[in-house]
Amino acid sequence: MNRETAEPHVEEMPGERAREWAAHHRRTAAKSTYVYDFVWDITEEATGPFCTDLDGNVLLDFTSHVAAAPLGYNNPLITDRFREFDLPDPTKIAGQDFYTGSPGSPENPEFPGPTQLMDRLVEITSEYGMDRVFLSNSGAEAVENAIKICYDASGGTRGITFEGGFHGRTLGALSLNRSKSVQRKGYPELSGITDVQYCTDRTCAPETCECGFFRGGGSALADKLDPETGHLPVEDLAYLVIEPVQGEGGYRIPSDAFVEEVQRVCEVYDVLLIADEIQTGLGRTGEMWGSDHSALEPDVITCAKGLRVGATVSRSGVFPEEGARISSTWGGGDLLAAMQGALTIDAIREEDLVGNARERGEQAKELLRDADPEGVVDVRGRGLLIAVEFDTKERREAVIEAALEQGLLTLGCGHATLRLLPPLDVTEREIELGIDLLLEAIAAVETR
Repeated sequence: MNRETAEPHVEEMPGERAREWAAHHRRTAAKSTYVYDFVWDITEEATGPFCTDLDGNVLLDFTSHVAAAPLGYNNPLITDRFREFDLPDPTKIAGQDFYTGSPGSPENPEFPGPTQLMDRLVEITSEYGMDRVFLSNSGAEAVENAIKICYDASGGTRGITFEGGFHGRTLGALSLNRSKSVQRKGYPELSGITDVQYCTDRTCAPETCECGFFRGGGSALADKLDPETGHLPVEDLAYLVIEPVQGEGGYRIPSDAFVEEVQRVCEVYDVLLIADEIQTGLGRTGEMWGSDHSALEPDVITCAKGLRVGATVSRSGVFPEEGARISSTWGGGDLLAAMQGALTIDAIREEDLVGNARERGEQAKELLRDADPEGVVDVRGRGLLIAVEFDTKERREAVIEAALEQGLLTLGCGHATLRLLPPLDVTEREIELGIDLLLEAIAAVETR
């Protein structure tokens, strides 16, 4: 498949073989969040955002596997290095008990591993004064460890989260979620979690605020912590956790004034601030971190997805000194994922994919706004984290299905929002292709 000329081609979606494989998968798979019967044929050609399914359909993937495949399919910057690597067994070791290495020095080994991945993470978080990393298996584990080290460092037992927030599915992380009730309903939760409204107006300021976050010369957040009138004792507070741009909550971008107030309050009351960068981090928003767009000065960063592993990044003074306080059998010892993560960071930096994310994201938004399609009430985003909000959830769902029939893979989020997550190296031609297909899908839904 030639990436420069490839185009989506769909005969039937899903086709007969995809339906067969999906049905067989569901025989043993627990009910989960499968969106539609797309079955990637891992033996067929795939490159960049293009992939082939079991029925020979060629699809344009603008989901990047929910941002977890940041370089798309078969990027040679990853695959060429993997071909050089004589695959060992096991590929996962007890990585917080043992170390791995390869020929060369730790600073410049033949093949990067967990050690080098952590080196790179410290380099790209140095502006926030971070110098320590704890590797784990997933984003939810990264969040779990973030809140654990904040409990430990602060001595507090309470936390603050935001309405619309999503931080993972393990019980601790789940306790922080405020995006959909089905995620938490009936499950026991961490005690002491308080939520604050997340400003939905990305131009909001104290003088213009209509959501109620800013009020009376202060804010809802500051009011909760006020020593005289607030109900949340600061000495009990361990952390505040926030997404620089909300993901599952609908790709909501906060205003500068909102973020500045969150940062101010954390500084005034010496509250540890956790930035959940699992979807926004590593170039997706047009900066290396979503926090880089704003006044946020996180004490802890959680990342995963595009990193290929989970990671909790902070300062020496925040991580506990006790050796067994946090640990994970496999977290720091997934050799392949760590190598992928290190090579991904290298590719992002060497190929200026952060800059490409900015340019191609602006291109996509301009094309959508200029077309002004029926039923679209907002087009927003940062970099290649792009949201198209519709007037109804039903229209959004119909557009996702129609786009699939056109050969474009998309995902929903929030109540009525469709999200686009092209690979970070997406080209101008591929953006034009994808947006044309999306506009055709929207038009097709109008005529039904």
